[in-house]
Amino acid sequence: MTGAEIDQMDDAALEATIRRTDVFARTSPEHKLRLVQALQAGGQVVAMTGDGVNDAPALKQADAGIAMGKKGSDAAREASDFVLADDNFASIAQAVKQGRTVYSNLKKVIAFLLPVNGGESISLILAVLFGLMLPITPLQILWVNMLSSVALAMSLAFEKPESAIMRQPPRSPDAPILSRFILWRVFLVSILFACGIFGQFALAQAQGAGVDEARTMALNTLVAMEIFYLFSVRYRHGWSLTWQGVKGTPAVLIAVALVVLLQAVLTYLPFMQALFDTVSLGPWQVLQCAAAGVFLLAFLEFDKQAARAWKSAVSKAL
Repeated sequence: MTGAEIDQMDDAALEATIRRTDVFARTSPEHKLRLVQALQAGGQVVAMTGDGVNDAPALKQADAGIAMGKKGSDAAREASDFVLADDNFASIAQAVKQGRTVYSNLKKVIAFLLPVNGGESISLILAVLFGLMLPITPLQILWVNMLSSVALAMSLAFEKPESAIMRQPPRSPDAPILSRFILWRVFLVSILFACGIFGQFALAQAQGAGVDEARTMALNTLVAMEIFYLFSVRYRHGWSLTWQGVKGTPAVLIAVALVVLLQAVLTYLPFMQALFDTVSLGPWQVLQCAAAGVFLLAFLEFDKQAARAWKSAVSKAL
């Protein structure tokens, strides 16, 4: 379609025509602006590339104005949201990939922190409501929130893009960051964390442990579940039970090693025991705490695959 033909159309006709037209030739700056507006009126998210002064209005109107850094005019660069320093269109795809990665990692951090805090909160609320003994003391919860949770959550910011991230459909601009899947995962994992904390506390007491010893086991169970949940939340669209998933990124491995070291200090050093009311645990007790984390990881991986299979079945049915 040519610019002369665009002049003969009103906005409604242009909006309908633009959906079945691939090439627009001999267009003026006004035509480019109308094309961007017509696409946006149809609910599209529009990226516009340009390098000249006449491209500036459309670059400004577009959701993502992209100017050439080397050959582009000052007006085009000023009107744009992004500037390609190498004037290479392939850089746009890399920018999209990095943007999706940042957004995905942000959702992973939220999906990690909310259930951990939710499980702790549920444990305390249930204990208070039913007059039960606290499975973890407030000072121990402060330790978890200030050190282990923060260290593990921060490592997710350095996650590499998932292999299928560029094959996923674009998300709606109005889509909430707390999707239905994340809300379901927050609810489910919060319940599992609460069950793990209370269950380990009750099991330790049933095995003859004292209150401080049972609380130490409940605390280490909480941290173990955090660590294994971290490996589950790293992959939204694939299995975490792979060598790559276990190996993780350097930031994840460093964070896990740091948290394990801090937990050893909390559990076994006398001055930390006196401060946090912890006691030393035997190898069998440590394995018992780790088993809760292994169960959590396996359960969530199968839940993730079941949700994906259900979504695929619904899509085929429709």
